[in-house]
Amino acid sequence: MSDASYRDAIFSTPLDRVAQFSFDERVVACFPDMIRRSVPGYGQILGMLGLIAARHLRHGAHVYDLGCSLGAGGLALAGTLPPDAFRYTGVDLSPAMAVQARQTLATECPAHDMEVIEGDIREIDYRSSGMVVLNFTLQFLAPAERDAVIGKLFQALEPGGVLILSEKIVAEDEAENAWLVERYHDFKRANGYSELEISQKRTALENVLVPDTLAGHHERLARAGFSRAHTWFQFLNFASLIAFKDA
Repeated sequence: MSDASYRDAIFSTPLDRVAQFSFDERVVACFPDMIRRSVPGYGQILGMLGLIAARHLRHGAHVYDLGCSLGAGGLALAGTLPPDAFRYTGVDLSPAMAVQARQTLATECPAHDMEVIEGDIREIDYRSSGMVVLNFTLQFLAPAERDAVIGKLFQALEPGGVLILSEKIVAEDEAENAWLVERYHDFKRANGYSELEISQKRTALENVLVPDTLAGHHERLARAGFSRAHTWFQFLNFASLIAFKDA
């Protein structure tokens, strides 16, 4: 099947009623194209995961990838680290995502200790881990539920462990935020999305993806007990943070 068969065209035709966005089979089929054209800097964030793990992850430690989608985070880690360097658990709420991620990692990383489970990150009984990756996942939880999740992850991290948190953000200054949103739409237009697609996807994500400010993320991490956190990456209104648990 050609790559064109997997192009994101979900919102390319007018819809009588735009349903809330969900990670169903249609999204799974075009997800690599969707995220490449919709998330500025996604490739760079993935590319750094292995380098960050090589620097901060205790050899042989466990890694969680929460909201792992198709397993790109696992592939990034396995592409940098040898099989004995870590044990990986990817978690996704979407059955279709979990099935495809499991198949991909088994095919691409047969020597690595990698599993993918279908589950809700709010309800998992977490094992002790050296690193947790939370790439563009927290934003899909209700704001009132986010502190509890970050608190559970802090408790699960072993001393010296790190949390990678990547999110779409909203600027505190209204004018700055408007500029960032406008440039983000320019980014999507430059990647081939039409005005109709941009508008309909924005409607579909309303009340599904609710972003925080960068300050809000840092405050939440501090409340959970992380000793320090850095914003190590930002591209328009998308950012990635690293938070450290004291050794």
